[in-house]
Amino acid sequence: MTVRTTPPFRADHVGSLLRPAALHAARADRAAGRISAEELRKVEDEAIRDVVAMQRAVGLQSATDGEFRRTAWHMDFIYRLGGIAQSDEKIKVHFRNANGDLEFTSAALVVNGRIRLPETIFGDHFTFLKSIVEPGVTPKLTIPSPSMVHYRGGRAAIDPTVYPDEEEFWADLSAAYAKQIAGVAELGGTYLQLDDTSLAYLNDPEQRAELAARGDDAEHQHLRYIKQINAALADKPAGLTVTTHMCRGNFRSSWVAEGGYDFVAEALFSELAVDGFFLEYDDPRSGGFAPLRFVPPGKLVVLGLITTKRGELESKDMIKRRIEEAAKYVPIEQLCLSPQCGFSSTVEGNTLTYDEQVAKLTLIVELAAEIWG
Repeated sequence: MTVRTTPPFRADHVGSLLRPAALHAARADRAAGRISAEELRKVEDEAIRDVVAMQRAVGLQSATDGEFRRTAWHMDFIYRLGGIAQSDEKIKVHFRNANGDLEFTSAALVVNGRIRLPETIFGDHFTFLKSIVEPGVTPKLTIPSPSMVHYRGGRAAIDPTVYPDEEEFWADLSAAYAKQIAGVAELGGTYLQLDDTSLAYLNDPEQRAELAARGDDAEHQHLRYIKQINAALADKPAGLTVTTHMCRGNFRSSWVAEGGYDFVAEALFSELAVDGFFLEYDDPRSGGFAPLRFVPPGKLVVLGLITTKRGELESKDMIKRRIEEAAKYVPIEQLCLSPQCGFSSTVEGNTLTYDEQVAKLTLIVELAAEIWG
């Protein structure tokens, strides 16, 4: 098998990377008013140059900016959509890990105007990234999926005076995303990733029960999300690869949901119009590989077998055995390898070191070379 020259690549990664100490310090200084926005941006630029060089050095064919200009993987984007604002209400998300529980608290969102896209969100982030990658490295932009605008608040977060008919909300949301996708391509983007925890959360009966309790149609929510993502992708520009990434929560090495992909698998894999799926598969919480039998020919599956939640390095033999197991359900030429999620979905980051992060990315590159050539 030959090396892939278009994304997703045999050795790939999800997007976010651990923020360096200098960047943490600069963000704190900016929040306290000790430095200007321009001074913070210079620190961000330097940190991004370093982390792009690291990705190149370990042998990755794609590079992200580590999401270094964001506080969180999703809300920095969502709040920049027209018609969406922070509400006074706080959302508490219950996370779990091997040592206990913790809560992530953020402002809720409210849809108080017609959804629109005032500008290509993160367009300046991508332009900088594209300007510094070396030849042969593909810059990747990661953004939250349209589903994430709806999942946390549901119908209750949509002002009924703005959208008396929820169908109009969905139409405007997909149109805004279609415009964003076109904008990325206009900037020279060839690799876009839609991050979507909701499609993984919906496999968890507890999550579906929570949605049903607030009045949502939990048993069919994934079908609505697939429909709206497809609407956003209907006029996807030629030359732009779009993938989606799904996980069950990633905050300070903790998670929210559990359960295999079985509940959403048939519709998700056979109907979602993306080019590839980044799937969390680093521990038993994600279930088995049998749902991959629904992946059609031509679609790529990036197996997230390397965990970002712990620093211990995985065994090459163990990862190869798991890839062999997955290949019983989808041909190995349709498979790739990555971490199960980002290393720092929020600014705090997961509980591993920079050197452990580099070691895991290096392991992925080495394994891909050994398995696919």
